[in-house]
Amino acid sequence: MEILGATLRICVDDLDTAIPFYESLSGGTAQRFQRGGVQVAAIGSFLLMSGPEEELEILRKVAATIAVKDVDEAHRLLTGLGARIIAGPVPTPVGRNLLAMHPDGSVFEYVDQRG
Repeated sequence: MEILGATLRICVDDLDTAIPFYESLSGGTAQRFQRGGVQVAAIGSFLLMSGPEEELEILRKVAATIAVKDVDEAHRLLTGLGARIIAGPVPTPVGRNLLAMHPDGSVFEYVDQRG
């Protein structure tokens, strides 16, 4: 499995207030979208999320988002190593993702940019 990078997931109270700080910090421009009831801004290596507390509570359990070349390959490797697939692979606006719980109990999102 080829890991292309990782994104830090940060839950914020006010996305509009947080975006300028992270844009200045990373030198990037926010790419905004909505996933369910959560507003999201991707800025460089940061993924800012804001929304109802009941949805953020679930999102806080995911340690990080790992970009991979192929989510299907990640699924096979993770399963073979004893990880438990919680959800996915499922389509996203830019590719596919899955949620996996590693044997140590940590939860990660794996994403690719394939259709």
